[in-house]
Amino acid sequence: MNWAELSIQTTHEATEAISNILHESGASGVVIEDSEELLREREDRFGEIYDLNPGDFPTEGVIIKAYLPANSFITETVEEIKLAINNLKNFDINIGKNIVTMIEVNEEDWETAWKQYYHPVKISERFTIVPSWEDYKPVSTDELIIELDPGMAFGTGTHPTTVMCLQALEKTVQRNDYVIDVGTGSGVLAIGAAKLGAGHIHALDLDEVAVRAAKENVQLNHTDEQIDVLQGNLLDTVTKPGDIVVANILAEVIMSFTDDAFQIVKNGGKFITSGIIEAKKDDVKTALTQSGFEIEEIMMMEDWVTIISRKPQ
Repeated sequence: MNWAELSIQTTHEATEAISNILHESGASGVVIEDSEELLREREDRFGEIYDLNPGDFPTEGVIIKAYLPANSFITETVEEIKLAINNLKNFDINIGKNIVTMIEVNEEDWETAWKQYYHPVKISERFTIVPSWEDYKPVSTDELIIELDPGMAFGTGTHPTTVMCLQALEKTVQRNDYVIDVGTGSGVLAIGAAKLGAGHIHALDLDEVAVRAAKENVQLNHTDEQIDVLQGNLLDTVTKPGDIVVANILAEVIMSFTDDAFQIVKNGGKFITSGIIEAKKDDVKTALTQSGFEIEEIMMMEDWVTIISRKPQ
């Protein structure tokens, strides 16, 4: 299959709205090249190395790239996208230059082009995320390596919510724990729990593409004896209590099953929740405490929140 790479040069103000238009038009994800990224100061907590090439970024504003199947309807799809973007002006959204270009790439080129954005990164005291195609040597004896091949549909494991969840697992997982990973995606959290010594991990996702990707990554990390990956909605496939339940999903979804989570977490066990934007933090805290959980720690990174809560003994 060939793919159409659609590029839109726009403003920071319009980024979220245009990204949403692209998602609704069939793009499984977007790449955002931000002119401000080169100027951003970053906190060096774990020895991360940031090596950004100015040639990869626009001189002003933002370039949003999305990939769509280059089928017989692509011309009509692009025209609909252009119309929807122009309509943003009716909502007083500044779309800037609004330069839209399209090139066609074959699948082999698509699968390799995005790899330039993905390199080994140390995300916590012990965890380093390494792309499967990179040759990486651990720098310390207790370093835990998670190899990841995100493919076309999943992130690289370095989003703030994933990073905080892995850091929360570092703090909470005990040897031989039974861990439940709700909405496993690429499987990175399940793999992290296995590397920390969990005895068994039950990983589930509603999306069959995620289930396939997670199974591949579990095998890549040689953790398939510890991890079962199943297709399922929230806790529907869970049949026994867990020491830890981790859910890196939307705040609204988390709030919909806090009662069920309270029933499935063992007494004294932990419920790690993430994917929460800062504006929803208090709502999620309220839902957790109303279900009976005690809030142990709130972690924040950029505009994202992760909450570690505990079921009383």
